Amino acid sequence: MLTTPSSTDLVPSSNRMPNELLNVRIVTPRQLIFQAEAYSVSSVNYAGKFDILPGHANFVTIVENKTITVRTNDKRRLIFTFPVAIIYNTRNQVNIYTDIPQK
Repeated sequence: MLTTPSSTDLVPSSNRMPNELLNVRIVTPRQLIFQAEAYSVSSVNYAGKFDILPGHANFVTIVENKTITVRTNDKRRLIFTFPVAIIYNTRNQVNIYTDIPQK
């Protein structure tokens, strides 16, 4: 079974700035439905569980009918579920693209 390394495997904590955050956006073709700073984004793709933390390597994946958990900088744990979503991360910018309303 192919597994994706977690973001903690990819970026040692000593290489991350302590106050570094992700900028997370959830976007549909019609509107921006969510935007916030966050400590992490977690979900499950075809290869298994994954986490995106500040400093994570560039990453793109498709998530189908799985929860996407966003842990915001104000300690909230927000859970989103879409039939299909594309998650794209680069330079601490996490964009979650979907065309279908949240379940």
